[in-house]
Amino acid sequence: MTLPIESALPELVAALKAYGRAVLMAPPGAGKTTRVPLALLPVVAGRIVMLEPRRLAARAAAERMAETLGEPLGQTVGYRIRGEAVAGRRIEVVTEGILTRMLQSDPELSGIGCVIFDEFHERSLNADLGLALAWEARQALRPDLAIVMMSATLDAEPVAALLDDAPVIRSDGRAFPVETRWLDRPLPAQARLVPEAARLISEAEAATRATGGTILAFLPGEGEIRRVASALNVEAEVVPLFGAMDFKAQRAALQPAGARRRIVLATSIAETSLTIPGVTVVVDAGRARRARFDPGSGMSRLVTERVSCAEAEQRRGRAGRVAAGICYRMWARAEEGALPAFAPPEIAVADLAGLALELANWGSDGSDLAFLTPPPEGALAEARGLLRDLKALDADNRITTHGRALVALPLHPRLAHMLAVAGKDAANLAALLAERDPLTGAPTDLTLRLSAINDSRAYETRHPWQISSGGLHRIRDDAKRLRRMARDGQGLSVGAMAALAYPDRIGLRRKGEQPRYVLSGGKGAIMPEGDVLANARFVVATDLDGDTREARIRMAVAVDEDDIRSLFADRIEIVEQVEWARRDGRISARRQERLGALVLADRALDDPDPDAMARAAFEGLRAIGLNWTAGAARLRARIVLMPELGPVDDASLLADPDWILPWLGKMRTAADLKGLDLTEALKARIGWDGQQRLAAATPAHFVTPLGRKVPIDYDHETPSIELKLQELFGVARHPVVGGRALRISMLSPGGKPIAVTTDLPGFWSGGYADVRKDMRGRYPRHPWPENPLEADPTTRAKPRGT
Repeated sequence: MTLPIESALPELVAALKAYGRAVLMAPPGAGKTTRVPLALLPVVAGRIVMLEPRRLAARAAAERMAETLGEPLGQTVGYRIRGEAVAGRRIEVVTEGILTRMLQSDPELSGIGCVIFDEFHERSLNADLGLALAWEARQALRPDLAIVMMSATLDAEPVAALLDDAPVIRSDGRAFPVETRWLDRPLPAQARLVPEAARLISEAEAATRATGGTILAFLPGEGEIRRVASALNVEAEVVPLFGAMDFKAQRAALQPAGARRRIVLATSIAETSLTIPGVTVVVDAGRARRARFDPGSGMSRLVTERVSCAEAEQRRGRAGRVAAGICYRMWARAEEGALPAFAPPEIAVADLAGLALELANWGSDGSDLAFLTPPPEGALAEARGLLRDLKALDADNRITTHGRALVALPLHPRLAHMLAVAGKDAANLAALLAERDPLTGAPTDLTLRLSAINDSRAYETRHPWQISSGGLHRIRDDAKRLRRMARDGQGLSVGAMAALAYPDRIGLRRKGEQPRYVLSGGKGAIMPEGDVLANARFVVATDLDGDTREARIRMAVAVDEDDIRSLFADRIEIVEQVEWARRDGRISARRQERLGALVLADRALDDPDPDAMARAAFEGLRAIGLNWTAGAARLRARIVLMPELGPVDDASLLADPDWILPWLGKMRTAADLKGLDLTEALKARIGWDGQQRLAAATPAHFVTPLGRKVPIDYDHETPSIELKLQELFGVARHPVVGGRALRISMLSPGGKPIAVTTDLPGFWSGGYADVRKDMRGRYPRHPWPENPLEADPTTRAKPRGT
């Protein structure tokens, strides 16, 4: 059978001969995956390595090419995926991460003549990294290395530009018309995916029963596939297809249907690369599961999102491969405008710890490599911080010997570190944490999952939680492979091993009835009330819900303090903490042992540093506020009039502790601080010279004719004094300070204001007569002379009877 790609192969071959690089655009069904490597065999010296994003697609492509050649796998064509390999002499189909391993171990890719990136439009992190490394290898070491980028929907021009303006070859696909049918109206917000998908699939099956053909339904994941399969009640064979299935079961879904009509329930694995025979009807639930960095787990997790327009078109096209078809979309036509054009590249949204480690192992910070989408700097910096904590990078972000050991392990760096340190004992735990939780509805305790891995049958009889047998099978297989790669065990507890992987997730229970924890990384977390671990003093939280305020713990394990101290002895700091305790209203002086944000031990500090005590008291001043006694307030008012002496507003004074520290050494409590007189501290702040200038320009007192010092109040616009009227007898000139007349508030013998003046001579000649008339009757024992300028000043009254 002639495939549409055949017409484009001569141009592709010519481009490789001339330039050694090319971008091939071909829609699904064109045949590029199985025909391009075979067409390049005569013109490529050495082996051809083709990358596939999924294991099933890699095996299926290798088998199809071997079948085309009339050979068994292992002669011309082979494949290599995680945990499985069949060597081929000329063509090897590999999953994307394997190319990175090949490049890291042999940057020249010795013996390889061509690297093909299939389905590059999926923009996986491994594919982006593999291209960046392969292109640098070509530029620096292997100018003869051919590189071919193949895609169905990607914008070809940026990729071509990245590869020094590589030629772009386009191939037509073979497609029949596809009718698209949408929902009449959007689904309500509370609608559940599984029943709605089952209903739409049933409707599609009934509506197309007369025409027949296989129905391909796209669902986000294994769980939805299993639940929809249970919900369907149709006269058809229902076959699941997802990446984690047993290979034999996957192959069954790729075989032609028998006498009964077939409904294939698939994940996005069926969007590209794979050929499912006889499909004429597609049902698209409109959801895709993608890798996203999950702050809860500290690693990339799969999340469910709306499909992009490109993905929806890919799925729709599956209905028109063999005949005219129909695509049922589980959304209203009006909703299509809200769909993103393309799914975001994984490098823009994923955890970059693995990428950062690979870059360090390559000897690059990434800035000099050809990334179609450069890794975000913030995410890269966070990833490097984690790797430094794991001792995979040194302080200068260079890879360590330990980091090189982690690169060789097929795990996230967290789990690789745990396996490298703890050895074979950690294999089950590493495999478990790398997969989704195999228990549904179980408490948080990780040891429950490990018990299920060890003996799921016995476990199932003792506990009511739903167990994913497929998940447990995958975990066991992965654990066996990891055990073969690890050294002998170190005899660590499960909690200790988990702490190795999550040094930032060691939790210490807070005081109180609710099971709240502070994590060593500084965040807060809460355990479900009544959980089996709710009373544990220390836990390691391996999975959180990602809430930035207080995350909910989904999986954890208890850990002993002795294990924490043993594992992280070099990170535990002795901190003498002297601080103001607002709640207690006093200084707290403690000696603490800390691991990150955790306080492992805490006792009173016997001999705290005096300077630290004074600074803590200053923090108390900030909390309580400055105490302005009358004298200190008058001094501040004088200083305000001389800006050159510096600001003395509360905000400025509380921003700089140095001026007040010498007066805080004996302060311990809020009561001490409230009794503090700031006068001497303010004088010291302006210095001796400042005090002399202040005294000359704004004297603190007015000296009465009797020699008594009366404080001058500078808080008002005009400097003011208060004194009894009789003390001013004989004063003919009005007192002046700093060139300004004093505002004099004259008091009666009883201390009540009776007159205010800034012109004392004018008062004596005018207003005094009225005051005398009013006051002499009230205070007959006090002098009220007719001419106050001729009287002597006094503060005394006449003796009684005179």
